[in-house]
Amino acid sequence: MIPRYLEPCAERFLTLLARQPAVLVRVASTRGSVPREAGAWMAVFAGSAVGTIGGGHLEYQAIAQARASLAAPAEAAPALARFALGPSLGQCCGGVVQLSFEPVSVRDLPVLAQTLRTGLTPVALFGGGHVGHALAQVLAPLPFLITWIDSRDGVFPDQVPARVVCEHSGPVQSAVARLAPRSRVLIMSFSHAEDLEVVAACLKRQREQADLPYVGLIGSKTKWATFRRRLEARGFSAEELAHITCPIGVPGITGKEPEVIAVSVAAQLLQTLTA
Repeated sequence: MIPRYLEPCAERFLTLLARQPAVLVRVASTRGSVPREAGAWMAVFAGSAVGTIGGGHLEYQAIAQARASLAAPAEAAPALARFALGPSLGQCCGGVVQLSFEPVSVRDLPVLAQTLRTGLTPVALFGGGHVGHALAQVLAPLPFLITWIDSRDGVFPDQVPARVVCEHSGPVQSAVARLAPRSRVLIMSFSHAEDLEVVAACLKRQREQADLPYVGLIGSKTKWATFRRRLEARGFSAEELAHITCPIGVPGITGKEPEVIAVSVAAQLLQTLTA
């Protein structure tokens, strides 16, 4: 059985592998400038391929070598092969890639299901409004596991993407204590009063546990100035308040449509993964 929380590419690979053998090609090591990092993979079947090790002639040769192994297992290619990304490959990266070639079949499914499981970053999305709906769709294919939270009944759609879990919480800020460590938090409830309480709960948790790397609040600079005064009155310091991102989203994207905001916020969350 395929685990629920796999990247779509890994899901396709394992689904195909249940029916036919493949060669799993991985980037074992690199030196210099290369198109993909160590650990990148591609599964090669007789008539298709899933994933990528960087494209170009490197990938073309790797696919040919893998298919030759599938066609004649007794004459399988070496487990490791070195490729210099120079003129002979028609690529000008200049680095060196070492690829591993591993024949796999249905019997390898349990192990591969674990090794290809992607580490997903938890995201807590407070608010089931228009932007919340757009964000749930935009974030779902990305390396996030989303907990979508609202205090109201009937705000969530009947069907949500596989990596989105809906949660009713009353009062809404009580959900903050249950968030997974290292959660990225997005706050966009239906009311400023709820937003304020969720922000305050996040600041208290951050003070006690320091395990919420990103807390973002939707709204304008004026909204944040008002919130700042009220939070300062509750005893939060300037250093603590500096942990809140408001407005949210990548600077320079000015569109107000829910989908535009969602893409901008998703890009900002991706930036936090490498910070």
